[in-house]
Amino acid sequence: MKNTNYFLLLFSFFMFGQEPIDSEYIGKIAFKADSIIGMDSFKTLFYTKNNTFIAKKEKEKLKYSNIQLGGITSVNTFNPLKINVFYKAFNTVVILDNRLAEIYKIDFNAINSYRNVTHISTGSDNTFWLYNQDDQVLELFDYKTNKTRAKTLPVKSKVLDLKSNYNTCWLLTKDYLYAYNYFGSLLFKIENTGFTSLRESNDNLVLKKENKLFYLSKGTDVFNPISIQNLLINQFLVVNEIVYIYRDEFLHRYQLKKK
Repeated sequence: MKNTNYFLLLFSFFMFGQEPIDSEYIGKIAFKADSIIGMDSFKTLFYTKNNTFIAKKEKEKLKYSNIQLGGITSVNTFNPLKINVFYKAFNTVVILDNRLAEIYKIDFNAINSYRNVTHISTGSDNTFWLYNQDDQVLELFDYKTNKTRAKTLPVKSKVLDLKSNYNTCWLLTKDYLYAYNYFGSLLFKIENTGFTSLRESNDNLVLKKENKLFYLSKGTDVFNPISIQNLLINQFLVVNEIVYIYRDEFLHRYQLKKK
């Protein structure tokens, strides 16, 4: 028993005992939103408000709303030319272009081999990742052919979050953090010790645990705590080593100072 406790102590130190990553406060942006979604390289801010998806550019504001599909569950803007808007209540995904015009609508209730979808995230080409709750698998789904390009082994733990880029998909469950490649092969699996959400930037991850953020660099299994002033973290983004925290109708910006 003593050896087991000693091992757990060493494991905890290895995973969380690293020096914190410092951050520098660089300002804030005032705006109102229900949910912050993302920001692209042109500083377009994506968010939802009153069940409307909004892309706020420097000189214009684009909007998309579809009240017939109920409330917006999630939006993924990694590819701003093919934005994924997910309506869980109607088991439907809408693909938008960069002007927020509809390109495709995928109703999983009307597709052969019914899928009960709970989470989606972007993929390359004409695909997105989806988690099928009934089969408990992650699929890379081609929405033009309505076929699955890749599929993982079943994941039985409760899914908390799903993020991806063109090459990698990260699935955060109650028990583990998984990473998969484009072919659905498992890259790594790390025990989840309390993380509830994640964001991706250049293959690096920032994860939220209680009211703290941790940085997981690509190719490592060490979660470095991020030093941020005492600010309640309701929602956050990560864009090119800048962390955005939405609080009290302000988007606070912090520059990460990695050594």
